[in-house]
Amino acid sequence: MVTAIVFVTADVARIPEVAEQIAALDGVTEVYSVTGRIDLIAIVRVRDHDAVAAVIADRLNKVPGVTNTETHIAFRAYSSHDLDAAFSLGN
Repeated sequence: MVTAIVFVTADVARIPEVAEQIAALDGVTEVYSVTGRIDLIAIVRVRDHDAVAAVIADRLNKVPGVTNTETHIAFRAYSSHDLDAAFSLGN
């Protein structure tokens, strides 16, 4: 499983519609509107790197209103849920 975090800059007048269209793409599991220099963060979870390219380059980048993207591939996942499970004593 490959996880990609995609920073999306969008046409400001279309952010809600862009977010909904991105969220509807196969392989996109979450979309967040955020503050700062970017408008949206999309989480892409797919089987392999070819699928990452298919989702982002072939579909997400072509959503009307998307003006720029920056993609980061995750190496490892760390979360409080994972840490709780690792240190659980069976309680």
